[in-house]
Amino acid sequence: MSSLGLEALFGSYLSEVEAYLKVFVGHSPRPLDAIMRYHLGWEDTAGRAWEGVSGKRLRPLLCILVCDAVGGDYRRALPAAAALELIHNFSLIHDDVQDASPERHHRPTVWRLWGVPQAINAGDGMFALACLAALHLEEVGVAPQLVTRVSGILAHACLELCRGQYLDIHYESCPEVTLVDYLKMIGQKTAALITASFEVGALLGTEDEGMVARLRECGRAWGLAFQMRDDILGVWGDERVTGKPTGGDIRAKKKSLPVVWALEKAPTPLRESLLTIYGRESLADSDVARVEEILAALDSRRCCLEMVVEHYQRGLAELEASGLAMEEQASLRAVGQFLVTREH
Repeated sequence: MSSLGLEALFGSYLSEVEAYLKVFVGHSPRPLDAIMRYHLGWEDTAGRAWEGVSGKRLRPLLCILVCDAVGGDYRRALPAAAALELIHNFSLIHDDVQDASPERHHRPTVWRLWGVPQAINAGDGMFALACLAALHLEEVGVAPQLVTRVSGILAHACLELCRGQYLDIHYESCPEVTLVDYLKMIGQKTAALITASFEVGALLGTEDEGMVARLRECGRAWGLAFQMRDDILGVWGDERVTGKPTGGDIRAKKKSLPVVWALEKAPTPLRESLLTIYGRESLADSDVARVEEILAALDSRRCCLEMVVEHYQRGLAELEASGLAMEEQASLRAVGQFLVTREH
């Protein structure tokens, strides 16, 4: 499905997700709330409505799409969907601080405008709002025991996300990072929350535990593929489309998939060149260019794309084994295609 088709698929849900998010972030004049609204892409720094590019809202949309696909009333999943997006954005605000990222979606990041301490406060506030959003499930008719289960899944996913972020930062100064290490890191940093999106959506739509388990594993496989694709875009993506500087991951010495693959597969001379460059305190433009040359010589891009496809196929196999009819799988298949072919 084309990106336009995907936008049409999500179009019927997106406005409801945004409206539900605004229930929690709201229109309060309190300065901290205004910072959160700025980060979510609703306002400019003066508090005026802003119509520019914001996040994809991928995780909440996955949650309600799965709920709908298994035969549930997706509106019951809206509080959990909002919680997923708020958790994701709490992590992004903190991530921008940790990486000293100057921009997100072509706008200054929160810490650049309000400083690191207030960015930490905004991130923490968004996490607290996520917890409150999950509790609203009971208000839309979800049984208390299921609310508790969903809250536990979200909390565990958040903890895994933080553990993965720790590893991501740790690996920047760790020369020996294997593909196994990398998969563990992205399984926590990125795939955990996408896995939770699938699992929670399924739980709120069906009592078939076997189907829930299959969809959870589909989410995990596609969550891994999503991050792998992100790493590919971080090296070879179009800055005008991604909103991130080309070569930014290399300059930050991130152990992203193309580099980890190269370190594990490269012949000794090229591997030593990479280790020498990544051992420097900071990288010059010439260092970034040399890393790009090495990756090209090793055909790293093609090999990484093959890994993306492999994990997409694993997720597809889980989806096919879930028991969902083909017509019910169609929207999820379209999403899976987007995750592994997207350009932003």
